[in-house]
Amino acid sequence: MKRVLVTGGAGFIGSHLCDRLLREGNEVICLDNFFTGSKENIVHLIGNPYFELVRHDVVTPFYAEVDEIFNLACPASPVHYQYNGIKTIKTSVMGAINMLGLAKRTRSKVLQASTSEVYGDPHIHPQPESYWGHVNPIGIRSCYDEGKRCAESLFMNYHQQNGVRIKLIRIFNTYGPKMHPNDGRVVSNFIVQALQNKAITIYGDGQQTRSFQYVDDLVEGMIRLMNTGDDFTGPVNVGNPGEFTIKQLAEMVIRLTGSKSKLEFLPLPQDDPIQRKPDITLASEKLGGWKPVVPLEEGLTKTIGYFKDKLGL
Repeated sequence: MKRVLVTGGAGFIGSHLCDRLLREGNEVICLDNFFTGSKENIVHLIGNPYFELVRHDVVTPFYAEVDEIFNLACPASPVHYQYNGIKTIKTSVMGAINMLGLAKRTRSKVLQASTSEVYGDPHIHPQPESYWGHVNPIGIRSCYDEGKRCAESLFMNYHQQNGVRIKLIRIFNTYGPKMHPNDGRVVSNFIVQALQNKAITIYGDGQQTRSFQYVDDLVEGMIRLMNTGDDFTGPVNVGNPGEFTIKQLAEMVIRLTGSKSKLEFLPLPQDDPIQRKPDITLASEKLGGWKPVVPLEEGLTKTIGYFKDKLGL
């Protein structure tokens, strides 16, 4: 039995990871300040003797004896990370420093949840890990983009200078049950609007593309990365290489929900990427042939079911 710390463990992805780690027979410490995380996501785990919930902000040092750390703490949707840009940067940078310090002291392995946002509005398509990105360092998204880029740098420096065992995962658009209904992300936005028969708001002309990964595929990739040998640090892209336009996604959600919603086109926000698609060659090679297995339509159907229950429909 390993003792595993999950920061941001009450969040969308973190709660799914806590579920999986407990099913595999580990002891889990879930750390969350509940800025975007929710007790609803992990309330079913609270009676488990191997699960511990701690209200804590990673900007402040945390002390525990652990074997592995998954550092997921950070608001990940534009609505939330732009609400307090300074706090977002502090969470990424100081949170990374504090978790790396803990990993150094306990000699534990630590995984940093980085993001496809480190590629910015990319000039290379699809994006391989070798691409350095095209990011506006003073734009409205920079608190998140540059915070995550700095965290990656910190992880590599702690590894090179102090021998800390690190794993860097670059997460592409992920969706599934337990998403926050008002997080401003495209999948949750479209589903909630469609279920309420409201206009589906598309920013720009809807021809910009994204790749959508179901949360179970991501958690599988995270577990596999953590279990790789110390010689492989990443970064490694984990995402679904299936590419869809935003308009295609909206039309699929309308069809699957049986909604009467119409499409409404709004101005494109500053620095919004035109294309986003992972090159997952490295993940397949290093993570035991990992690839996403949940098709978009199947994943959306499960997510729609969750939101129906959540909204009482």
